[in-house]
Amino acid sequence: SVWSQPIGEAILGPLTGERLELLPSALSTWADWKQSHPDTLALDVESGQDGFDLEVMAIVVELGPDSVAYPIPELRKTLVANHEVNGVPVAVVLEPGSDNWTVFSRRLDGEEVIELELTGGELREIGGTRSFDATRGLALGSGGNGQNLDPLPGFTSFPADYTTFFPQGSFWTTEGVLTVEDLLS
Repeated sequence: SVWSQPIGEAILGPLTGERLELLPSALSTWADWKQSHPDTLALDVESGQDGFDLEVMAIVVELGPDSVAYPIPELRKTLVANHEVNGVPVAVVLEPGSDNWTVFSRRLDGEEVIELELTGGELREIGGTRSFDATRGLALGSGGNGQNLDPLPGFTSFPADYTTFFPQGSFWTTEGVLTVEDLLS
């Protein structure tokens, strides 16, 4: 079958209409990844391409029927977007000075919802004492009581592609949320 990368759906072949399950993911440099996961192995294939310009992209969080695009230039202003997608409190985290990003649930132990900010390379609870590793969501110090942030699925997309594949979606900005429909009208 032929699969559409932006929507994870088979568009041609015997599995047409089937969707892949999105798994938690993050974008990281190889050096940062190896530091956090020293036993990782990877296949290295010469592609002739050195990467892509994340500055013209957005991080997309799709949960159930809802999706929200978080444009990188907007995220650079706050580094953390405390937001909600389909009733799930999320934190979209962009590490300063890098292209590393991660998406976490802001709900701890299935109940308590916290607000987060990025300070000194750590995610800190706003108005609280807990802090977390910004890459892995692991609780730091004794204030976290072993409560880790759960990673959530996310992926990068060009905004124009997002509007094509997610016409019912929306864009998060520091000024508020705009629907794709509003942007296109």
